[in-house]
Amino acid sequence: MAWRQGRKRASGGLSLDLRLSPEDRTGGPPKADTSRRREAPPTRAPKKKKRSGRSRARAGRLIYWGCVLALWGLIAGAGVLVWVGMHLPPIQSLEIPKRPPSVLILGTNGATLATRGDMGGAAVPLNELPAYVPNAFVAIEDRRFYAHYGVDPLGIARALIADILRRRSSQGGSTITQQLAKNLFLTQERTVSRKLQEIVLALWLEHKYSKRQILDLYLNRVYFGSGAYGVEAAAQRYFGKSARRLTLAEAAMLAGLVQSPSRLAPNHNPEGAERRAAIVLAAMAAQKMIGADAERAALAHPAHAIPPTGGGSANYVADWVMDAVDDLIGKFDEDIVVETTIDPALQSAAEQALDDTLNAKGGKFDIAQGALVAMTPDGVVRALVGGRNYGQSQFNRAIDARRQPGSVFKPFVYLTALEHGLTPDSVRDDAPIQVKGWKPENFERQYAGPVTLTQALANSLNTVSVRLTLEVTPEAVVRTAYRLGITSMLAPNASIALGTSEVAPIEIVTAYATFANGGLAVSPHVVARIRTADGKTLYAHANAPLGRVVDARYVAMMNMMMQQVLLSGTARGASLPGWQAAGKTGTSQDYRDAWFIGYTSHLVTGVWLGNDDNSPTKRAVGGGLPVEIWSRFMGVAHRGVVPTPLPGLESGGWFEPTPQPPAPVGPVAGNRYGQSYSQQPAPQRSSGGLDFWLLDKLFGRR
Repeated sequence: MAWRQGRKRASGGLSLDLRLSPEDRTGGPPKADTSRRREAPPTRAPKKKKRSGRSRARAGRLIYWGCVLALWGLIAGAGVLVWVGMHLPPIQSLEIPKRPPSVLILGTNGATLATRGDMGGAAVPLNELPAYVPNAFVAIEDRRFYAHYGVDPLGIARALIADILRRRSSQGGSTITQQLAKNLFLTQERTVSRKLQEIVLALWLEHKYSKRQILDLYLNRVYFGSGAYGVEAAAQRYFGKSARRLTLAEAAMLAGLVQSPSRLAPNHNPEGAERRAAIVLAAMAAQKMIGADAERAALAHPAHAIPPTGGGSANYVADWVMDAVDDLIGKFDEDIVVETTIDPALQSAAEQALDDTLNAKGGKFDIAQGALVAMTPDGVVRALVGGRNYGQSQFNRAIDARRQPGSVFKPFVYLTALEHGLTPDSVRDDAPIQVKGWKPENFERQYAGPVTLTQALANSLNTVSVRLTLEVTPEAVVRTAYRLGITSMLAPNASIALGTSEVAPIEIVTAYATFANGGLAVSPHVVARIRTADGKTLYAHANAPLGRVVDARYVAMMNMMMQQVLLSGTARGASLPGWQAAGKTGTSQDYRDAWFIGYTSHLVTGVWLGNDDNSPTKRAVGGGLPVEIWSRFMGVAHRGVVPTPLPGLESGGWFEPTPQPPAPVGPVAGNRYGQSYSQQPAPQRSSGGLDFWLLDKLFGRR
């Protein structure tokens, strides 16, 4: 065939090639079948094998470098942890910080009034809690708590994925152990270095403590909002009970709070707290911690926060108690329980009487604030309200406010006059008077002429009070007030007769208690007993009598005179059916203060109304709203109590005593400031006639 191709090339003008090809030679290789080659082209198997090998090589290189990078990542991570550890205190010297002591303040019925201290509540061992309490926290905060070693990589990855999908930080990857590490050792700042420190400390906690110990520490340290640290404080704060008695629904609600205590607090956001509790219950059911029936029952009866005892006014009591605890036992380093003399029912009644009356009528008289103190005749404080709203103002007006008492100070003037030889039937002139240019006037600017001391006190006649003060001397009146329990500084001048020296409400109530108990000295107290959490008594109030400071005969006279204040005088609006009651109204200059202090043989209660900035009210007087508040509260306080007469009035009257000075009984101890006042007998004066005539000649009449 080659020679034929050569001929074709020759005919085309090409050179002739006569050489034989191998196929033309005898015995040469067989000729290729060109038709078969076209029908079955050669396969590409060799190329496929080459590509498969490259893929395997590439995969191998990826695995290799992946291992290298992972190894370097581990080395880098270990290096970072070492660096973080070097910037922490030596791990071997780390100790769990001691839990700050808490103070549990109880009422007379054992109910919690308030908690105080940095943690706000006592610690409760894990084994004393119902099993569903810790389980609720594990279910919602760290479902793999019992499986990890302080740090949960799966939890962190899940949180990161959720955050990426939502394009915001919505999930937390911290375990319970990490949260505990943060609460114990670190600040709340959000930085990478702090997070790394948290991880190191969590690993250390898991190494040193068991899971139960970690959970115990966590439950007693975590913050639940509203100042409550630890599950016990939270249970008391929101549900008024110990954490040992929490229901499943309550436990779920508390567990749900940890995510956002301020936003989910059941006392501020009950709907949000209830929704979050339902999520906790669903998580517990999903993890087989509770059955379906228990979940349905808890959802059907959700938890509800209770209002604070006494409407919040118990916090005024708690502040006063903390001052007393410091005086009574000094510094303490363990949880303590303070048993008080406060009756929770009376505390609520006191606040309600004050708040409801001022809400209804306070605006009319431009009165913004008030205070109420109630104590037994022997000084046991049963209720104390220091203001209308503790959340808005923590200033305790019942204890710390110094206000002009006005006419509620007059009983000290009249008692001094009785001790100087006068009687309730002694007559003095109600007429204008002038003292060195000062011209005191009666409230109505009217004068009755000659009146008995009983009439003068019942109708709060200023001129008679001033005349008596000048007659017995202002110094003697001041000594009488100190003897009965006034502790504020008093100016011994003529105006003391009208209550111009400022005093605190509790001082006046304490002094009036002497009339209610028959003449004995009184030291008000609110703490009955202080004990440790395990029952060891640290302090118990001793009911030691302080001695007599007023003769019983003068007490009878004063009680008869002040009873007329309610029967025919300035407090005729006071109502306490079936009881002998006595007291005195008071209104300070320019209507800045309105008072009523009233008492029975069962209870002594004082009410003050006014404004913190000492601005005048709109003609508010002691015989108005203070009497109304007093009557409302005392009606509740005397409900179900058998009436008994006032001291000295058992037979319905008083008897004429032989004039003599009161016996000295020594200093009255135990007042709020730790001061003592010598109780010297008042100087003797004549029974009235000549001294009164001389006063008239000296100061004249109008």
